[in-house]
Amino acid sequence: MVFLAVVVLSLSCAGVVAAQTAKAAPPLAGGKQLVFLDTDIGDDIDDAFALGLILKSPELKVLGVTTAYGKTEERARLVERFLASTGHKEIPAYPGIVTKAKNPMTQEAYALREPKRRYGDGIDFMLRQIRLHPGKVTLIAIGPLFNVEAALAVDPATFKKLKRIVLMGGSIERGYDGPNGEVHPADAEWNISRYPKGLRRILASGVPVTMLPLDSTQVHLGLKERESIFANDNPVSDQVTLLYHQWVEGNEGHQETPTLYDPVAVSYVLAPELCPAVPMHIEVDAKGFTRKSDGEANAMVCMKLDEKGFVQLLLDRLVEKPAAPDEPEEPTEPEQLDLMKGN
Repeated sequence: MVFLAVVVLSLSCAGVVAAQTAKAAPPLAGGKQLVFLDTDIGDDIDDAFALGLILKSPELKVLGVTTAYGKTEERARLVERFLASTGHKEIPAYPGIVTKAKNPMTQEAYALREPKRRYGDGIDFMLRQIRLHPGKVTLIAIGPLFNVEAALAVDPATFKKLKRIVLMGGSIERGYDGPNGEVHPADAEWNISRYPKGLRRILASGVPVTMLPLDSTQVHLGLKERESIFANDNPVSDQVTLLYHQWVEGNEGHQETPTLYDPVAVSYVLAPELCPAVPMHIEVDAKGFTRKSDGEANAMVCMKLDEKGFVQLLLDRLVEKPAAPDEPEEPTEPEQLDLMKGN
């Protein structure tokens, strides 16, 4: 009898893991994916690349954007200017929860060029979009999880109608790379360490979660690749270029090579084969360390990215190829006679 109970329990756990894996799998091709973006755009530059990649991906329909961490209203103004400048004024942007933040908002000058206005409640706006599209919305979370956890706390029933959450965050085996590219052991990654409780609650919510940790997201965009984006003449690359130069001037040490953590999360939604995810049980400690442990899987985690494929996807989307020149038309019969007379 004890043996039978153990077998039943084991089968039950396996079924839960299989269901989690199946639910977290990317959607099949065909039709636009409904996505909602939560971002702390304005500090590092990778959020701007992520937003640009989303806007240049016709297979995505963006329901809205909320901004997270620090001066969220200024971040919303930044998003609104970016959207208006790229022909996407119809996409709503709302500020989320204001929090303390010591790090500089390097792209604040860009944001302040957008006029101030009164905003509604960003958490309510996120929940409204989920209610309107139950079971269909992928939430792409690329900032500290204050807004996402708040939506869960305010209305758990609606939050659980998300299709899935794809987030950039965590560090399983690889920490932040050193200045010369040396690989370090696991760190408390920025997005999670700002608010560890957020990830703990989200992983326990029952909503399928895919994590893109430091292990798979430290893509250092080289000079050749970024210059091909900056030299391209299209509205999205123009705005990314403006923000990039403000980031270079605003960050300590005038770093010039961006690390594209956040666009990898977007690329997973577009092309999951670039970053195959595996089921894991993730524990989050009070400092924001995310550790793999024994137990039922509570997330899908991508540990290794096809970096070459990712960079090619980014360039394919952000760099518009020049249109082929029109073929000259064949001269009509009277024109041919005129040409013969001219000879």
